[in-house]
Amino acid sequence: MTRLTVWHDGGCPLCRREIALMRRLDRRGAISFVDARDAPGTCPADRAALLERFHASEDGRLLSGAAAFAAMWRAIPLLRPIGLLARQPAVLAVLERVYLAFLRVRPRLQQMARRLEQRA
Repeated sequence: MTRLTVWHDGGCPLCRREIALMRRLDRRGAISFVDARDAPGTCPADRAALLERFHASEDGRLLSGAAAFAAMWRAIPLLRPIGLLARQPAVLAVLERVYLAFLRVRPRLQQMARRLEQRA
């Protein structure tokens, strides 16, 4: 039984690449990956919020941002040490600041990634 659900933006080229990598690393099938655009009935929060920030449900708790990434990392044996380290409040706070900085540049990175996809 899957104990971790991850909602992602399947329309985002950056998200698609990251989720494809996580699927390859998740050899045990511990994570259920859900495209928030296609699953409005299964979304635990407002769909727009799920598309704006990364979300995961770990053991029934809805997590967002860096905490959601850390939960995903804990479910993948190769990344588990990083996810466990992120349980430390100071580490999680730094990761959240980095994630917020990424969100500010995400639209530009998405545009660049879409242009690269169109050329391929």
